[in-house]
Amino acid sequence: MIPVLRLKGVAKNFGRFVVIDDVNLEVFEGERHALIGPNGAGKSTLFNLITGRYSLTKGVIDFKEKRIDGHPPYKINRLGIARSFQIINIFKEMTVYENVRNAIVAARRCSLQFTRRLASMDGVRRETEYILDRINLTSFRNEPASTLGYGQQRALEIGLTIAQDPELVLLDEPGAGLTPEETKEIIKLIREVTAQKTLLIVEHDMDVVFNLADRISVLNRGRIVATETPEEIKRNKVVKEAYLGGFFDEKAG
Repeated sequence: MIPVLRLKGVAKNFGRFVVIDDVNLEVFEGERHALIGPNGAGKSTLFNLITGRYSLTKGVIDFKEKRIDGHPPYKINRLGIARSFQIINIFKEMTVYENVRNAIVAARRCSLQFTRRLASMDGVRRETEYILDRINLTSFRNEPASTLGYGQQRALEIGLTIAQDPELVLLDEPGAGLTPEETKEIIKLIREVTAQKTLLIVEHDMDVVFNLADRISVLNRGRIVATETPEEIKRNKVVKEAYLGGFFDEKAG
């Protein structure tokens, strides 16, 4: 099976400081793949390398068997890769509807072409309403995004990512700061909106990880130390001692 995303010998240095060191990673079509690890392990840096925000020090990144490292972020996005951010990245002064509509217009690349914009207006409206329904924010469509609750803002950001109709979805800590009830809702939402897509997710909340992931890669000090199924990760003594011990102790308590 050929992976949708493949990282080969990927490294990133900031001066003499090595953040990512010889990372090899494969994510397959339709897979939900989680990337976990302690703070400072390099998870967000890896996302920035995949999406072109940072340049590689060495290595290769392929998407659908085509090399993408060295491309600017907008070109990588147009190839079919979209991401969310650890810090919520929405237009808070715009309405919920305008946020989603603008993401769809940008994905269609028709915002500066007047005749094409007019021809596609009905399609944009239908797609916007469809996304709002999927993220359960239809009743808030005319409200400024700033008035949404924190969990709803997370849902909106996921909606903006999905609105780009990517093949590969990268979510950076979508469960951060959520209450237990909001976490349940975000797990359900992610599962639904990424159906038929490929997902790579960075997450500290192990409830999110173990409820979503088909496979888990553990990043520690810039290196992948394990890539296994959730059940195998739970039994991996090295991973448990280095990272997951507190999670399992809490579940047992």
